Amino acid sequence: MNTKDFFGILLMAMFAVVGLTACSNDDEPKDSVKEIRMQISAETGVMYAWGDDKKENPIECMLVMSEDNPGVWEPLGFGKIEGFTYERGHEYYLSVRRTILANPPADASDRTYSLIRILEDRVVTEPEVPVDEEITSEEDIEYHDLCPFEKYATSKGYIVDANGKIFYDDGYGSSLPSYDNARIWLEDVLDKGDPNWVKFESVPYMAMYSFVLSPFTDDIRLVSNGSHGPMFKDVVPEDEFTRIQSMQSGEEVRYALILANVYKKGLQKLEFTIKKQ
Repeated sequence: MNTKDFFGILLMAMFAVVGLTACSNDDEPKDSVKEIRMQISAETGVMYAWGDDKKENPIECMLVMSEDNPGVWEPLGFGKIEGFTYERGHEYYLSVRRTILANPPADASDRTYSLIRILEDRVVTEPEVPVDEEITSEEDIEYHDLCPFEKYATSKGYIVDANGKIFYDDGYGSSLPSYDNARIWLEDVLDKGDPNWVKFESVPYMAMYSFVLSPFTDDIRLVSNGSHGPMFKDVVPEDEFTRIQSMQSGEEVRYALILANVYKKGLQKLEFTIKKQ
């Protein structure tokens, strides 16, 4: 074979390889990208990690409804919409870029989302939940299995000044947001060494509601806890808050919350004071 023939064959082989590579790239599946509308609920939901087949470790998440699956609220983790920060108590209507991955990871979703723009952002007031007419006293509240137990904690006290500003009675003087936006935060303080820790982290042991025991009335109200605790104004309605503002300096009142699960069965009792500055 002469040199001319050799280089001719080599050139043809190179063209063949390039051609095969081009065909291979054209045949590879590609990601599907589409702009869609998505609604985000003011309420949060619960989801479970990959591999948690027994659903023993619920994870709080967003609830979303997309235009390609109308009428169905689906769980989506916080931070799963790139460029979007969810705030509890807000209902959103978004334009997002949805990417369906051609080759998704084995242990993850086949789609990703990124924010294009927020079309609507609305603050939703958490409504008061009607209490069972048969519950007229603390003794009428039925506790759930293994309850009461010490899973949650909250601030032991609050201070209110004459202008209606609310402070933590913690020695640091840190303030809460306005009366309309303040929340009584519930902190999960359950020791992971507890033999029932896994069970206590399941949905039946989550504080979805609070029975409010007020120093100003014998009536028991049931309020929603939202994501991390009830709104201050739901626990201390405006007429009671006005009475607290009119108290003498140093005078205090004591409230109690009986936390309850989704079935409105008691979990534990928390008490806190509100003092007039």
